[in-house]
Amino acid sequence: MSKKNIITIFLSAICTLPLWGGQQYYAFLKGDTLRMGNNYMERAMLWNNGAPVTISLTDKQHGKTIPAQGKQPDFSIVKGIPTDATLTVNEIPTNGIHASYLQATVACTIGSLNIERRYRIYADCPAIACDTYLKGQVELYQNKEDNRSNADRKNIEHTADMATGVKTPTLDRLQLSGNHWSARTIEFFDYTDWNDNLVAGRTWLPYRRNTYRGNLLFAHDVVTHQGFFFLKEAPSSSTQLHYPGSDFVADFSDFMVVGLGIASHDVKPDSWTRVYGCVTGIYTGGEQEALTALRLYQKQLRHHTAVQDEMIILNTWGDRSQDAKIDEAFCLAELDRAARMGITLFQLDDGWQSGKSPNSKTAGGSFKDIWKSGDYWTPNPTKFPHGLKPIVEKGKKLGIRIGLWFNPSIQNDFADWQKDAQAIIGLYKKYGICCFKIDGLQIPTKTAEQNLRRLFDTVLEQTNYEVIFNLDATAGRRGGYHYMNEYGNIFLENRYTDWGNYYPYRTLRNLWMLSRYVPAEKMQIEFLNKWRNADKYDAADPFAPARYSFDYLFAITLAAQPLAWMEASNLPEEAYITASLLKKYQPLQLRFHQGVILPIGEEPSGRSWTGFQSTVSGTQGYLVVYREDNEQARGTIDTWLPEGKKVTFTPVMGSGKKFAAKVGAQGKVSFELNDKNSFALYQYEVKP
Repeated sequence: MSKKNIITIFLSAICTLPLWGGQQYYAFLKGDTLRMGNNYMERAMLWNNGAPVTISLTDKQHGKTIPAQGKQPDFSIVKGIPTDATLTVNEIPTNGIHASYLQATVACTIGSLNIERRYRIYADCPAIACDTYLKGQVELYQNKEDNRSNADRKNIEHTADMATGVKTPTLDRLQLSGNHWSARTIEFFDYTDWNDNLVAGRTWLPYRRNTYRGNLLFAHDVVTHQGFFFLKEAPSSSTQLHYPGSDFVADFSDFMVVGLGIASHDVKPDSWTRVYGCVTGIYTGGEQEALTALRLYQKQLRHHTAVQDEMIILNTWGDRSQDAKIDEAFCLAELDRAARMGITLFQLDDGWQSGKSPNSKTAGGSFKDIWKSGDYWTPNPTKFPHGLKPIVEKGKKLGIRIGLWFNPSIQNDFADWQKDAQAIIGLYKKYGICCFKIDGLQIPTKTAEQNLRRLFDTVLEQTNYEVIFNLDATAGRRGGYHYMNEYGNIFLENRYTDWGNYYPYRTLRNLWMLSRYVPAEKMQIEFLNKWRNADKYDAADPFAPARYSFDYLFAITLAAQPLAWMEASNLPEEAYITASLLKKYQPLQLRFHQGVILPIGEEPSGRSWTGFQSTVSGTQGYLVVYREDNEQARGTIDTWLPEGKKVTFTPVMGSGKKFAAKVGAQGKVSFELNDKNSFALYQYEVKP
């Protein structure tokens, strides 16, 4: 080891226990080997002067190891030999949002570039995350050749012809052994005002050097049934900063994560710049084990609590009055109706504030130079002459939280982020408002991203981490589904009967498709007033909202956070019959969402048998089953239940009946629902 390499190790007591001891997490350097892990997994790396090279991934739950044969560093963006390498290990306690974790920081210097790889090791998941920070000066490798079509390369006649000569900046890398890997990458699409197909998967066999898009890569060895995944913690591929054209590179059994989200000029000499993150997880088995490993990691990022995270939301913007109706009298009346419905959070959208946005019903609104007027984010004195106090007080009496819409000042890369933060903090302190829908974001630069994070972090720190953000994913370059998840949940889509683009089965399909890879409980999913705008749909359209019961429209949101995207004042009296369903759901909501929620059955099409399963434990959980508009009163669907086991199903909502069944191959279970477009939520128990 070079004399310049000073290894400083600060280990808590749990980190000094034997390798296979009972510690919840650990990281230590012994000889030339760096080991980090928990009771689920271990990642072992050659120290390599502070540029670690992975040599194995171990699945402790199954006692299996994936060996690696790496020669190149896992993280590599510049040429040079690392010096001044250090390892620092310390425990990061929970802040009420994220779980406690062990942070193992591997730091080194290459030339004029300082690098910190801060690994996050949680106790309760088979995955280790890594956040990378850079400071100094850097000229990144050029990787234009990586996305060159292989059709433009010469034919292979000799071993030398196989070399591409490409040097790629890598965020993480596993140089494994074995010739029989099978892989699947998943690409995601947000800006949902323009997209209604939000997930695209590609299954492939690694062969020579090729590139792939997506936030997720799953790979498994078909011989050993061992697998790993990479989660690239970044916006969706199409909205990432300085996107190189791909997220992953594979060359036989050599897998790389690429695309750091920075250019050379983003790295500053006097401050740390955070690049996109990467999570490496391990599993043994098939898809269920892979998805469960991913979900266990995702659940570490934000504790899911009844007080902050659970909500049945009423937001009146869905009826397209925009800001025309919103005022004190309107909101007080909506609260009365919201209480009748079983709503737990009433969100005032655009129009509550003194400033006028460009989304206003009347002309003249703007987001430009918001802070030229210091009262932009104060309650409109004409609409709310008493401020928001009467709204908040009535909400408290009715057991309904109040939330607000907020659009940070996007100009000059959120240069006014401190003013935005203080505006939110002021509303929290004055009114106790803890839920803010964040809209209108544009993140065109790394500076904008950094300032937006500063805004969110400042608000959380100064509100005792009680504020939750609803992050709008409907337009613009935003965080997507795998970035900034610690700050709250995702407002997924705007759909309106006024425009004839609200189709319940398509809303269900978007949730169903995403829920395989994104926690369903972290998304707001809308249901609309089916009695409005019936004339906007063809009378013969079998999937028009009016053809569904209001109960069913609410039921498609159960796996997520239900969003009543409507004005309660526009509902007919018969709509309030569904209130009994919402009130029955309230005490079940947290328990349902604490499980690992995955889609079951067929992809929703308007004609399918479909649904969701929440696995709360090895023997208990919930299933919500939907019979769409089809002729089969009995449907057999694939679940995630263990084959051959006897399971009892007890209905807690909907039109199902209690029954017991033996689970068939691929988790097959038959359900009976007599009516088209009906549903049942069951609590299940797996018998010994």
